[in-house]
Amino acid sequence: MRKLLRGAVAALFALPLFLTASPSAQAAPASDPLAMTSGFYVDPNSSPAVWAAANPGDGRAAAIRDSIARTPMARWFGSWSGDIRSAVNSYTGAAQSADKLPILVAYNMYGRDACGGHSGGGAPSPSAYGSWVAEFARGVGNRPAVIVLEPDALGDYSCMSQGQIVERQNMLINALSQFRSTAPNAWVYLDGGNSGWIDASTMADRLNSSGLSLARGFSLNVSNFYRTDEAVSYGNRVNQVLSQRYGYSKPFVVDTSRNGNGSNGEWCNPAGRKIGTPSQQGGGGAEMLLWIKTPGESDGNCGVGSGSTAGQFLPEVAYRMIYGY
Repeated sequence: MRKLLRGAVAALFALPLFLTASPSAQAAPASDPLAMTSGFYVDPNSSPAVWAAANPGDGRAAAIRDSIARTPMARWFGSWSGDIRSAVNSYTGAAQSADKLPILVAYNMYGRDACGGHSGGGAPSPSAYGSWVAEFARGVGNRPAVIVLEPDALGDYSCMSQGQIVERQNMLINALSQFRSTAPNAWVYLDGGNSGWIDASTMADRLNSSGLSLARGFSLNVSNFYRTDEAVSYGNRVNQVLSQRYGYSKPFVVDTSRNGNGSNGEWCNPAGRKIGTPSQQGGGGAEMLLWIKTPGESDGNCGVGSGSTAGQFLPEVAYRMIYGY
């Protein structure tokens, strides 16, 4: 999801001693949120839905509405969400009323995107993040949900000290503990980057040291473009290492929102990408294929999104992504 990291020194990312996962340390199974609902929730207020509704005379509006806005996708929550408990409660409540399963992304990590830079920000301190994520979990409560926890967090190490890495791992462990205790019907997936960023062996160690044993599983390819088969192969390699070193493996989900044409090696608003398989249960070995990144939302001031900010909806980019040019 961020630039490929080359020549990383493995010793820099040595595991902290306070967590070595074992089967007995894994979370007790939550209720199955898929079985509790009748399909994935379509966000009526996603950025493409709002844009299409506001621009009915635009020649691109119908395609964006039909091919993107009506597909179930994640809503991202961060500092822009205001009172996080209220925001999450409102969203998951609307999904519950429709008997649908909402997909949420928690994206407010202290020091977020410290090395990539385009999506920098997040909570002002580790303690503030702890309070924020606890309120996020309370907003979900007993409702069924799928939650992707902190995209980028475990790949974005290249500029961080070992102390900062351990601090981040502790924040993630605490977040997973909060969801486990407060949102028992949510499946939480700790983000594991993508196949072109961090090697599977290193990512397995990072996931384990950040509390993966407390999660339902891990997420892959979030906001990136790698083909589903590439992501699944990477997830299987991660699980092989987890099994060999720590005695457990986990389900994983793959972001397919923009991987219809695969990756051209660029991560920041590359041209020629295409929407992928809509959100569904199962797919090529993944537990779910999900639209996690919203097609048409910018990755930052780069590529075909030059002049935009991360998260800004770009209708021309969305339109071209429908057709893959």
